[in-house]
Amino acid sequence: MRIALVDSGLGSLAAAAALRRLRPDASLILCADPDGMPWGPRTPQGITARALECAGPAAAERPDALIVACNTASVHALPALRAAFEPAVPVVGTVPAVKPAAAAGGPFAVWATPATTGSGYQRRLIEEFAAGAAATEVPCHGLAEAVERADGAAVRAAVKAAAELTPPDTAAVVLGCTHYELVAEPIRAQLMSVTGAPVTLFGSADAVAAQALRRVGAAPAPGTPATGGLTVFASGRAAELPEAALAYREGRFLAGVAA
Repeated sequence: MRIALVDSGLGSLAAAAALRRLRPDASLILCADPDGMPWGPRTPQGITARALECAGPAAAERPDALIVACNTASVHALPALRAAFEPAVPVVGTVPAVKPAAAAGGPFAVWATPATTGSGYQRRLIEEFAAGAAATEVPCHGLAEAVERADGAAVRAAVKAAAELTPPDTAAVVLGCTHYELVAEPIRAQLMSVTGAPVTLFGSADAVAAQALRRVGAAPAPGTPATGGLTVFASGRAAELPEAALAYREGRFLAGVAA
């Protein structure tokens, strides 16, 4: 089984690690776009073009599924990617976990990039799934970029700024950018200083990984031998896992399995 993941940068690591845990025998293909990132400030047409170009090498690897491991690309490029790959290759998008956060019942916040915060797409998700729960949209200035650089000081500063915009009665936070899942622990610790109580974080990696397996008709089998390979493309070029990826538990996990 071969599963490809597309993201502008390191945002695919969380879903890739989740897949590796569920199916250690699956080979993973990570397609990033360091030449074109960040995608967020681009027009929808520009995002679509970069996502299609980034996913191009995956086709030659004959994947069984393609995960769009990026919230921004899922909003703007999913139809074009599905037109290009399906029905031969199922394409799975990434949706912020607003529904389970709202179902938890308490006030929640959605942390997202400034480009996504306040967007019609995010507002529709909240209106559809919040079911009356208090929801706050929080723009996280510079956080995805800091995560991409593995700049710990910049991550801490961006997390602190976002936490200060988060209401103190917040019970849960939706991580609305896949990069944020890589720094879940600093986020959780900083939120404690605002709320005075543990805050539940809702990411999308586990759900996306499970959905990809369902789309290919495969069941989770975490006990299988760890025989799956790891292939990396950077803006269409064969590459190694970026050094910055090793700053994160998910990156080290993937690198260890690949070795």
